[in-house]
Amino acid sequence: MASYLNLFERGALHERVEVARRALGACTLCPRACGVNRNESPGTWCRTGIRPFVSAWHAHFGEEAPLVGRNGSGTIFFGSCSLGCVFCQNWTISRSLEGREMSAGELALVMVSLQRAGCHNINLVTPSHMVPQILEAVALAVPRGLNVPLVYNTGGYDSVETLRLLDGVVDIYMPDIKFLDADAARRYCTAEDYPAVVRAAVAEMHRQVGDLVMDEEGIATRGLLVRHLVMPGRAADTRKVCRFLAREVSCDTYLNLMDQYRPCGMAGDCPEIARRITREEFNQALEAAAEEGLTRAGRSA
Repeated sequence: MASYLNLFERGALHERVEVARRALGACTLCPRACGVNRNESPGTWCRTGIRPFVSAWHAHFGEEAPLVGRNGSGTIFFGSCSLGCVFCQNWTISRSLEGREMSAGELALVMVSLQRAGCHNINLVTPSHMVPQILEAVALAVPRGLNVPLVYNTGGYDSVETLRLLDGVVDIYMPDIKFLDADAARRYCTAEDYPAVVRAAVAEMHRQVGDLVMDEEGIATRGLLVRHLVMPGRAADTRKVCRFLAREVSCDTYLNLMDQYRPCGMAGDCPEIARRITREEFNQALEAAAEEGLTRAGRSA
């Protein structure tokens, strides 16, 4: 049973909605903490307001195997992003604000429609700045029959305080740990605090849901699934990520090492990452995961 159903039955989900709505009044939902009243005007960084901003939704078959199964992951792409990586592969969604505003009721219907299409889960992509809107939509979707797991698919730049609003709501956390080097975070994401933020966020996610659990068909039902995009020339960062997960989270952390980096967005302005990775670089990433003691690491897509 999806976690949020228990909260809904106890009336606690509606309480979370109210707390999250109040947070929009002087927004600190993401670590940018711009303090803007998003009930009245767009946030400084995310440029979104009180209504959900959605770019696309569909059954996705290119996600990790434990999410996709036979029928796909019910993916909802939210517009904008609290991080803003120069190499973003979804630049038109994250920075160009491709998409439209909709009501919480419309978002609830999107969730239910994806479930009715047979999707194994509802996969919320780039949700950090949309937590109040998501909670409200889930509360409206449950009476319409929503009961599949919720996936929180994030770049990892998440406030622990905001994540606590999702305790008992989200079933599967899927953060991307990009790098654990402050200089890289400053240069590529304008977020020098990213390493500290993502460490705290992933620890909180694991506290809530534990290691990834799958059913008899290999479909994820609950837990933490971490992504790490292997980048050119950053082998030391990959090792830091693997070491952090093995020593500070769990050796059984499910880690997807991704080899699909390509210089999108404004990556061409940074010569050191303006290329694809080599096979040798990816093999080094696989070796680092094994050497650091992670038991569930590799390519999964």
